[in-house]
Amino acid sequence: MADKSSRYPLNIEGIFYVDNQCIACDACIVEAPTFFKMNDIDGHAYVIKQPHKVTEIELCTKALDLCPVGSIGNDG
Repeated sequence: MADKSSRYPLNIEGIFYVDNQCIACDACIVEAPTFFKMNDIDGHAYVIKQPHKVTEIELCTKALDLCPVGSIGNDG
């Protein structure tokens, strides 16, 4: 389960975030590339855009579910 206190500063403010347990597997980026991006220098994903529509939230939730280490959080 993601820890809000360990979220990366690159995450845009909002309900979804990636914390420091990310292993750079690319699952979230493959699933929802509009909302997640990889920081290739530090080797982790982060949220670049927050979803607003129901379909966008569902897409980000699926990315959260696919994360093998539970580093994507949803505070919504």
